[in-house]
Order: sequence, then C-alpha cells, then structure tokens
Amino acid sequence: GNLEWLDKNKTSFLIMWRRPEEWGKLIYQWVSKNGLTNSVFTLYELTSGDDTENEEFHGLDEAMLLRALQALQQEHKAEIITLDDGRGVKFF
Repeated sequence: GNLEWLDKNKTSFLIMWRRPEEWGKLIYQWVSKNGLTNSVFTLYELTSGDDTENEEFHGLDEAMLLRALQALQQEHKAEIITLDDGRGVKFF
C-alpha cells in the first residue's frame, strides 16, 4: 500500500513512508490539538514554520503535502486556497 507506480509501464515508482491520508491525519491532529481550526496557513508555514518544528510533517515534500491536504479536503476538513504569494490551506 505504500508503493505507487508513476507510469503505465510500471518502470518507475514511488515508495512512501506514509500514505497521503496518513500525513493528512497527522497534520489535522496537530491543527486540532493546538486549537487552530478555522485558521489559514501557507504551505511554507506547515512544512517549514517554527510552529511545526517538532512535528513529523515538518520538512515534508510539497507534492506530498498537497496530496495530504487534498485527502483532508475530500473529508471536508480543509480547503486548499490560492493566496497572493502562493497556495495555502484553511482548516475546518
């Protein structure tokens, strides 16, 4: 379940430490634990900000972060938004 083929011919693949849904769950637990629902964050703040320094998702690759946030969006726990200087996310 942690391997994903990147092409139809199955010549290259991605091995994930955690699936996007698992990363999303960790991020949402942090948001909830810190009373940050109804808050907006940039993607940079989530992966590189001082507030997340001790969290497992700190330093997470942006592509995986987006996939995790998309999983949360499907569960209606977050919404990916466009900000003036890039992308962000609002948590519910």
